[in-house]
Amino acid sequence: MTPNTDPESAAGAGEPSPSHESTTVAPASGDASEAASSSAFAADLLRGHTDTIVLGVLRAGDSYGYEIHKAIRDATGGDYEIKEATLYASFRRLTKDGLIEPYWGDETQGGRRKYYRITDAGRAVYRRNVDDWIATQAIINTLLNLKGDRS
Repeated sequence: MTPNTDPESAAGAGEPSPSHESTTVAPASGDASEAASSSAFAADLLRGHTDTIVLGVLRAGDSYGYEIHKAIRDATGGDYEIKEATLYASFRRLTKDGLIEPYWGDETQGGRRKYYRITDAGRAVYRRNVDDWIATQAIINTLLNLKGDRS
């Protein structure tokens, strides 16, 4: 997404085109092939949590597509940008499941935008998913014998 383009504005209220998609995950370390492999794995791992990430952003308040995209990118210092198609598929899924509600904002600040708000059911799913993530992380850390020691 580009900062000057809001795919949710009235002029372009349809779904964003895949040609503007971008996923960026900063390389961990090591040679180029290791970085490419590591980046692809990290992107796949994050992609499985897109709905929870979106719900987490919406816990702070109602927001529209580009604002949510930017919040995710900025939270990672630019290390991760969610693909537009992935983000809007998440909006559709979360709406269908009753976890978020879309609504049209007013036009006082430019074009008309579709905003999203988290529902009570969405807050409950978010809390459950975070609890599940914490439990899973603890198990993986135990199995990998990390427990804070990365040597």
